[in-house]
Amino acid sequence: MNWARLSKTDERAGHGPEKKRKPLLSGKKGFALVAALMAIWLLTAVGVLVFTVSTQDIRISGRLVCEKRAFSAAETGLHWLTRNFNNYDPSASAASNQKLDPSADTPADPHDQYTIGPGSTGLSSTTGWYPTSGPATIWYAGFDNQWGRTVNTARVTGTNTACRSEVQIDSGVGYGPIYTPTIRR
Repeated sequence: MNWARLSKTDERAGHGPEKKRKPLLSGKKGFALVAALMAIWLLTAVGVLVFTVSTQDIRISGRLVCEKRAFSAAETGLHWLTRNFNNYDPSASAASNQKLDPSADTPADPHDQYTIGPGSTGLSSTTGWYPTSGPATIWYAGFDNQWGRTVNTARVTGTNTACRSEVQIDSGVGYGPIYTPTIRR
């Protein structure tokens, strides 16, 4: 047997001494630069995303603060209306662009204000504060139909002028006890 020929054949067939293979990426010059640039781009994109989300959250929370301040102003106007409502002349209960009192309404922002006017539902130009639908008088339970309270409608608008936020509250205002046979719509 020709051992020399056999060993050459075996080597060609892959049975001979093993050759060292080069790693897949070893011959690629500049791969480290490309990998570093891709990592920088990825980190930059993540940084931009985090910055965008955090600034958007700050804007949303700032807007919520302004809307809560406008609601607080409307609520203050509603409390003022319940204390100072004049059943005999409801238009005297109107208020326009009233600033909040810093001594009574804490914390008061100079940009917070409220407006009180006739309600919006079922109004006509002649009735104003009085509803055009539904009862104009509600009778007290346990009494005859001579004692009750009147029903009026009001719209209280709270605003924060710094943020241009506005909140409207439509409310019914009852006044009584009154002698109801004299009430007419």
